[in-house]
Amino acid sequence: MNEMRKFLCPEFVFGSGAVSLAGRYAEHMGASKVLLVTDPGVRDAGWTAAVQASLEERDISYELYDAILPNPRDTQVMEGSAFYEEQNCDVILAVGGGSVLDAAKGIGIVAANGGHILDYEGVDAIPEPIPPLICIPTTCGSSADVSQFAIITDTKGHRKIAIISKSVVPDIALIDPDTLETMSHELMAAVCLDTLTHSIEAYVSQAHSFMTDRHALGAIELVGEHLIPALSHREDRTLQAYMMQASLEAGLAFSNASLGLVHAMAHVLGGLKDFPHGICNGLLLQNVCSYNYDACPERYDRITKALRGSCDDIHGKESLVEALAILVEGSGVREELGKFKLSSPECRTLAQMSLKDACIVTNPREPELKEIVSLYEETFTVR
Repeated sequence: MNEMRKFLCPEFVFGSGAVSLAGRYAEHMGASKVLLVTDPGVRDAGWTAAVQASLEERDISYELYDAILPNPRDTQVMEGSAFYEEQNCDVILAVGGGSVLDAAKGIGIVAANGGHILDYEGVDAIPEPIPPLICIPTTCGSSADVSQFAIITDTKGHRKIAIISKSVVPDIALIDPDTLETMSHELMAAVCLDTLTHSIEAYVSQAHSFMTDRHALGAIELVGEHLIPALSHREDRTLQAYMMQASLEAGLAFSNASLGLVHAMAHVLGGLKDFPHGICNGLLLQNVCSYNYDACPERYDRITKALRGSCDDIHGKESLVEALAILVEGSGVREELGKFKLSSPECRTLAQMSLKDACIVTNPREPELKEIVSLYEETFTVR
């Protein structure tokens, strides 16, 4: 408790109707023209229009950039930053899932610092602050709305890069659980498993603290109790709000404690094969936690207790894997496993790339190349 630690987070507003505050906060930032970053799915769901209406109520002009795809590409970031400059924008407002929010962060980085987005890979490599940034998440998984992470796909290198800097922490996050109403069942399952992975990896991270522990365990408890009911009863707004709260708490935890081997492996898998990030995490989580268990068994037992509530059987690797399996199987993500086929050479290439990912630094156990290869092979069908 006496160890000096830093905790970084943005201002945020949580609750039904938060989307409607976009114009007010843009006005508070002195916006003359906003770059509104979104994607076609969010636009079609009506959330982009709600933000546009909020801006128009305040007579704030805006330009729409809605070309973002899942696993946001460096090319989209560069196009968006050029558009930001051409249109003389001075505030960035992002409404969407993690791909949109990360792309908006990337646009801000290049707009303020020039060069190419890939130049800023790593930790604290951004010299100048980005333009004011408002983030409105429409999923309950990425936590990009409160984190100091941005994940961008290097299209030529077929990999994902991690940009970690306090410069990309949004100025304000408007977190509205109502936005989850338009998510598909499949997407919600994937992003909720991303939230679970964020919170578990933050709790066992070598950079954890008493502050991050509270948020990580809070998120784990919320997911353990409410994930399956929330997926089964999409009309229940209280259940959806619990999952949005879990995403928020997981984001506050991992933004400050960082992540681990699951994310390192999922990042390169998503970059090389263009697989959905949340599903990659969900499928890898059990095997990696089993591999890591002996490095900090007391912490993993506490995770099992948080997932299983009052259940007495909370000790040991088997209990942890069983608790995780209930959630992964219940989410339906495991049914997707047959689509994720890798060859033995691909497993080795992915493992080599994983060792270079920034998230691996804080994993509780230092893995060797052959161990990561085995984890890929154990998780995915090897052809």
